[in-house]
Amino acid sequence: MRPVLDVRDLSVSFGGVPAVRELSCSVRRGEVLGIVGESGSGKSVTSAAVMGLLPQGARVTGSVRLHGRELIGAPARELTSYRGKAMSMVFQDPLSALTPVYRVGDQIAEAVRVHQRVGKEAALVKAVQLLDLVGIPQPSERALAFPHEFSGGMRQRVMIAMAIANDPDVIICDEPTTALDVTVQAQVLEVLKKAQRKTGAAIIMITHDLGVVAGFADRVLVMYAGRPVEVGGVDDVYYRTRMPYTAGLLGSIPRVDGGGRPLTPIEGSPPSPGALPPGCPFAPRCPMRIDACERDEPPLFEVGDGHHAACIRWKEVAPYDADASGAPGSARPAPRRATRAVLEVRGLVKDYPLFKGSLFRRRVGTVHAVAGVGFDLREGETLGLVGESGSGKTTTLTQILELAAPQAGVITVLGHDTARLDAARRTEIRREMQVVFQDPLASLDPRMTVHDILAEPLRTHGRPPGRRVGELLSLVGLDPSHAARYPQDFSGGQRQRIAVARALALEPRLLVLDEPVSALDVSIQAGVINLLGSLRARLGLSYLFVAHDLAVVRHIADRVAVMYLGRIAEIGQADAVYEAPAHPYTQALLSAIPLPDPVRERARDRVLLEGDLPSPA
Repeated sequence: MRPVLDVRDLSVSFGGVPAVRELSCSVRRGEVLGIVGESGSGKSVTSAAVMGLLPQGARVTGSVRLHGRELIGAPARELTSYRGKAMSMVFQDPLSALTPVYRVGDQIAEAVRVHQRVGKEAALVKAVQLLDLVGIPQPSERALAFPHEFSGGMRQRVMIAMAIANDPDVIICDEPTTALDVTVQAQVLEVLKKAQRKTGAAIIMITHDLGVVAGFADRVLVMYAGRPVEVGGVDDVYYRTRMPYTAGLLGSIPRVDGGGRPLTPIEGSPPSPGALPPGCPFAPRCPMRIDACERDEPPLFEVGDGHHAACIRWKEVAPYDADASGAPGSARPAPRRATRAVLEVRGLVKDYPLFKGSLFRRRVGTVHAVAGVGFDLREGETLGLVGESGSGKTTTLTQILELAAPQAGVITVLGHDTARLDAARRTEIRREMQVVFQDPLASLDPRMTVHDILAEPLRTHGRPPGRRVGELLSLVGLDPSHAARYPQDFSGGQRQRIAVARALALEPRLLVLDEPVSALDVSIQAGVINLLGSLRARLGLSYLFVAHDLAVVRHIADRVAVMYLGRIAEIGQADAVYEAPAHPYTQALLSAIPLPDPVRERARDRVLLEGDLPSPA
């Protein structure tokens, strides 16, 4: 069968800086090709180049053929006739992709009328049918709604409806589930499968999530530094890996079936497209590099039937073994004997009033953000507080960190009721309880050097910085000689290590970690997870680890509390919760998390939740 879309030697550069280098791939009707890689690998630029959506300053060479027709250099009018009809696209952020001032039914109908000779009424009827196909409840009524009246998952369903409106031959999905909660992600992937069965289209799934690709794709293309480094059938790439980078990605992914297995991070960070190292661009991070790797960039060698890898030592690459330990130690230290509590939360409540009107404001309701939450955290323990958007995690965290009287309930930190703290004791407790935020670039002052950032809390509490700054950098695996640099001079993972070092400056007993790895690429986040585990074992710290990713929590938490609509739905020992979840919501959460294992992923029975998370109001 001839490919529907055939890409050969595609290269894209911006101002002389290469973003995509000599990429070749093809996809046949009914086939799913997964393109995976970390931030900056060239995935999204590839999709934009194929669709002809690059800005004018981009320089594009190579060939992109749709049904044999060359698209590179084709007139804009011809490309417009293909977009939305023969080829369509589902973007990462549906809120910015949909026009906010038009009803969703009108937007889908417009996509129909651009390519089909139908009247306005017939196009609206087709729009309602498409909304029904993608699982929008009450499609006739919802077609009259505006994008802001839909949840993120429902907006993405609208985008899929628009993408399949004209029965395309190719659907390009650019990170379509990245911004969605895991249960909504599972729903959207099911809708995509249904849409493919309906249209028979080929799908190019662009993602950083190897778990999504494992159960969805037929073939996989792994990108690094702008070019493919491994291509093959999904089983070949996952079970017979022949590229160290792919093996490193698989080893660094947290898994819900990992049982606390230590992660194997990839050292360093991806190179800048404008400053690629000589030879193989992965060589500076590769554990198998030899001198020859730094001389010439390797081509894609054929390592099996339809399987190619860009590594001169591909015969020596050991296939990734999900059941083997990849590194000494563990992110989750051995359980400790019962110790005293460092944090106790009892009956915590937080409501927010809802008002309507601007001139004559009136209260129309109440959002019950937190409703009777209670848990405790003991010395040397890690408690994972997990849940989807709107579950109340952040509000609970805010109540704890404010160290003030809650609306209702009791918060006790190190034996002290926070509602009864005087100013001096509150300062003392703040020293014992520190926080690491989600985005290190936003939480670190860009105008201060790393030395000043780490010295600031020491000086505030009357301690001379002295050698402590260098000790802190060494503690988190950074070079003390880099203390004179600024945060923007470091990679994302290094910045998060600096944030951890700042939190440890005053030798606290309790760390509150608010989504500390969610903004990091998978190979980088593995190193931070392992660092947190080793610091906890070495310093005897207690962690309140707030996250939406249950796979990450599995690797670091002793106990897990699952939140839903402002309440704790389930709490218990991590192994018990993961292996035998009791609450239906926990069961749905765990079953929705994709596994980077094609055989296990295809064999799973998912518990799919219907609709959206109910409003806490």
